[in-house]
Amino acid sequence: MNILQIIPGSGGSFYCGNCLRDDKFYLAMKKQGHQVTKLPMYLPLFSDEHDLNEIPVFYGAISIYLKQLYPIFQKAPAWVDKLLNSKPMLKLAASMAGSTSAKGLEEMTISMLMGEEGKQKEELHRMVSWMAEHLQPDVLHLSNALLLGLAPKFREVFPNSVIVCSLQDEDVWVDAMNNSFRNKIWKLMSEKAQAVDGFIAVSDFYAKVSLEKMDIPENKVFINHLGVEPNDYQVKAFEEKARNIGYISRMCEANGFDIMIDAFILLKQEKEFEDVQLILTGGSTGDDKGILKETEKKLKNAKLWNDVEFHEDFDGSGRHDFFSKVQMISVPVRNGEAFGLYLLESMASGVPVVQPKLGAFPEIVDKSKGGIIYEHNSKEELCNALKSLLRDQNQLKQLSLDCRSGVENEFNIVNQTQNLLNIYNQLKGN
Repeated sequence: MNILQIIPGSGGSFYCGNCLRDDKFYLAMKKQGHQVTKLPMYLPLFSDEHDLNEIPVFYGAISIYLKQLYPIFQKAPAWVDKLLNSKPMLKLAASMAGSTSAKGLEEMTISMLMGEEGKQKEELHRMVSWMAEHLQPDVLHLSNALLLGLAPKFREVFPNSVIVCSLQDEDVWVDAMNNSFRNKIWKLMSEKAQAVDGFIAVSDFYAKVSLEKMDIPENKVFINHLGVEPNDYQVKAFEEKARNIGYISRMCEANGFDIMIDAFILLKQEKEFEDVQLILTGGSTGDDKGILKETEKKLKNAKLWNDVEFHEDFDGSGRHDFFSKVQMISVPVRNGEAFGLYLLESMASGVPVVQPKLGAFPEIVDKSKGGIIYEHNSKEELCNALKSLLRDQNQLKQLSLDCRSGVENEFNIVNQTQNLLNIYNQLKGN
């Protein structure tokens, strides 16, 4: 099968769960002998630019931003776009990225969803022309519903291709916007969804959210949980680990970074936890400078700065090093989320998770048996949950065994990839 994945990139500036999700399915499908191509949008997918060999980045972040703000750039010659989308420029944009916040990007989001009627229509034509020249995909897979503006043109140019779209955390982006834009964006997404053959939600929880938010037929929505290859993760013997707590995600308010910091400060007020350290990884964007500065101030005031480690390398082997340092992780995302690939990566490394009763977290923990869920997402309740496990090392050791086997049995990328391929085949009528 010839499969094309269209994926917005982060440039490697922070832990991007969607980029990693798509990359893991890409590798698994390649291993099964399918022809799979990744088409990055906005920024390269990863910081080492290994996804930028033969394939250009479409809708380059700098270019589309300038075209949205300044109409003159919509008529700029091709060499200007080429310069703006060059590796050095995109690398610079990735290092300065603060555009993961929806606020202020409402008009850009609408323009992108308008497709051929939007201000980036030349980019759409460039992308489709390149695809028509180099690929004849059986399946076109959009990474999220914010890319649905591409779908009608894809349907026109590739009438025999199956078009599918993943559903994961679009509400986090759209519902953060101004009320006057929010409803228009959901309506646009619903309209463009008519060109799509099937939607793939990453959890039962998020399938329900999507059906509530978007006007799409229920029979078009499939569920396929995420997966990892367990053998890609090393499990360090529990007895060899210090009593450390980990956090792995973008260091921002939405992900509950400040809740984690405040819970740790509470925890350290008790003498029995004086050996416990907090290991933080996941990176940040330009928008996160304020919370990082406030974090440093809080920790220094509490005389805990030396009890916290900022683990800078969260890619590849650096991520494995992080998991080898911690007995458990928690990412107390304020409103929950559709999945959280970091949970599977943690559990595959034998590291249990401690998550609030929000979003898909209870669903994941219930299936994997790889952690605990606490009721209310406050610093006090998180602190108490962490204390209970730190005090009961026997329970924590058992959870570390359970979480690894839970991933092997319930969230193995081989099984999840086969489920995905079955959905493709069903939609193709095979």
